Amino acid sequence: MATRAERLARANRVAEVALDKKAVDLVALDVSALTSYADTFVIATATSDRHARAIADAIREAESASGGKPLGVEGYDEARWVLIDLGDVIVHVFLEEVRAVYDLERLWSDAQSLALSALVGPAHEAPRGATR
Repeated sequence: MATRAERLARANRVAEVALDKKAVDLVALDVSALTSYADTFVIATATSDRHARAIADAIREAESASGGKPLGVEGYDEARWVLIDLGDVIVHVFLEEVRAVYDLERLWSDAQSLALSALVGPAHEAPRGATR
């Protein structure tokens, strides 16, 4: 079981990689008090199916470089909603219209938002939802 610091470091790493690949509207939610299968959700929007796959590929590569391996990846072929299960961190990469339909932020509205350093770093100071 990963410590809170390890989970936050993984969520930060995932967020940084997604933002480096130009993901938009990225949020991180602490769901540890609400579910037993994950501690953190990282949710991001891609602008196309190709973009969603590029974000997912980069996250998988970063995880591998850090010595980890996803427990599973779903939705990669269609790439409308790619889910990457990293155990304690679940990454959701959506196309905008699919994200609006599932509205995970509303569904998990009892979860606390996490203020990840990747979201406020100098390279990522664009307002939430803004494209760069």
